[in-house]
Amino acid sequence: MKKIIVAGLFFLLATTKQSDAQVSVNLNINIGSQPAWGPVGYDYVEYYYLPDIEAYYYVPGQQFVFFSNGRWVFSAYLPAVYRNYNLYSGYKVVINQPRAYQYFNSHKIKYAGFKGKGNKQIIIRNSNDPKYYVVKGHPKHSHKSPGRNNGRGNGRNRH
Repeated sequence: MKKIIVAGLFFLLATTKQSDAQVSVNLNINIGSQPAWGPVGYDYVEYYYLPDIEAYYYVPGQQFVFFSNGRWVFSAYLPAVYRNYNLYSGYKVVINQPRAYQYFNSHKIKYAGFKGKGNKQIIIRNSNDPKYYVVKGHPKHSHKSPGRNNGRGNGRNRH
């Protein structure tokens, strides 16, 4: 009788125990959506904070976010006062949190040391890493469709 109970308990434990080897993988990559003026080294970027002009760039929406007339504005363009701002030379802080602009007061204090310092970052446009060639504006950006043979045949020609 003990053997039946022990076998039953063993069977019950064996069928209900979850494997310790289960792994969850969540990959977020948006390199192709990042602007050519963004810094290298990030496979995913939600926002860039631009300390020089106290504004953000929302990468998934490809929009600038800035405070105007008492509210946060999303726009494809910077406001007129910053239209001549050089995005390639200004410092960018990567911030991966939803609605980063809601934490502006904290970001303004935390990243004040980068304001007016100029950019010491390597930007995507100047990178030789092939993973950035998908970025529109990169000198080696290809307009060819990925996964296509692009006129080069199928690799089976044996001339």
